[in-house]
Amino acid sequence: MPEKTDYTYLIVGGGMVADSAARGIREIDDTGSIGIIAEEESAPVTRPALTKKLWTDPEFTFDKVWLDTESDTKATRHPGQRASWIDRDARTVRTEGGNVYGYEQLLLATGGSPHILDLPDDERVVYFRSVEDYRRLRALAGGGRRVAVIGGSFIGTELAAALAQNDTDVTLVFPEETLGGSIFPDDLAQRFQALYERSGVSLLPGTSLKRGATDGDLIDLELTDGEHREVDAVVVGLGIEPNIELARTAGLDVDDGVLVDDRLRTSDPLIFAAGDIASYPDAILGRRRIEHVDNATSMGTQAGRNLAGADEPYDHTPYFYSAVFGNRYEAVGTLDSSLATVEEWNESADMGVVYYVDADRVAGVLLWNVEEQRDAAREIIENTKDVRPDALRGRIPLA
Repeated sequence: MPEKTDYTYLIVGGGMVADSAARGIREIDDTGSIGIIAEEESAPVTRPALTKKLWTDPEFTFDKVWLDTESDTKATRHPGQRASWIDRDARTVRTEGGNVYGYEQLLLATGGSPHILDLPDDERVVYFRSVEDYRRLRALAGGGRRVAVIGGSFIGTELAAALAQNDTDVTLVFPEETLGGSIFPDDLAQRFQALYERSGVSLLPGTSLKRGATDGDLIDLELTDGEHREVDAVVVGLGIEPNIELARTAGLDVDDGVLVDDRLRTSDPLIFAAGDIASYPDAILGRRRIEHVDNATSMGTQAGRNLAGADEPYDHTPYFYSAVFGNRYEAVGTLDSSLATVEEWNESADMGVVYYVDADRVAGVLLWNVEEQRDAAREIIENTKDVRPDALRGRIPLA
């Protein structure tokens, strides 16, 4: 019988949600023991920096990525362990290595796994997700080396921009006809794509990876249009699949994520879920699952507080953001270029707002180089009744 280690609060997952949850617990409970089962060997980091500031801000050095979870919260982290089974009756979690951890309250923050492609198992192929992936990609970049980025997602476009600004010959493979075409209206997508063209990124629109194979010191990529490209390294940025199997096998309610209520409690009152895996009832947008850092940190903090007995609703509607080539865009709600859009621009300042209109409501708001207007965007989504262009333009200042 394996020895059991008991905690007041047990967190499965070792990322930013775990860090925020531990801090949320400490806002309520100074002394309850906190255990973190972390598949990652490395401690939690501020993940957005891995695709943004570490590549573009010389003053943001690598030592600044660490969140210091253990020293700040007195949590005990168990790295390199993958949770494999929850015994809800015994209130225990077992890992693949046979370790057993007991809990009074449990938080699932298992995040997601990158989509895997037909590529060789090789150190020069990076499915970008972690601080270890950043280190590997840094070693493969620079010196004019050729790196292919697969995918035009937020992470794919950020990585392509980061690499291009660090002496790397970048090829970006993406399925849209125009980069950003699935989320931006056409004129903005054209402008977005031009940022990459001006920076020397080789764009391969309308195509995807078919397969890849090692070819000596190079990797040969076969694309769906029949073209071949030889590169020194490949980085994949195609989004993630939420890791919900642990919750599913425990008998918790799931759909595309782990279903939680407004307290972030699952169908088991002693188990909570937060971050990428949590399907929650957003107060403005309705039930959804969000894979962005503002949601991870805000939801993680609230989950931690509720683990410790706060019993408070998670009523924050998160935003997401990206930064490429000196441009920062933020958004609340749904960005879908198939929706009707209303745009307003201050061309001289390169600032703009795009309202995404679904029938008689505003479904999303994009802020392009517009600062400190996220609350205004939330208010517009929640309360706007008149979606005519003249009624929307002017709602958010562009100065």
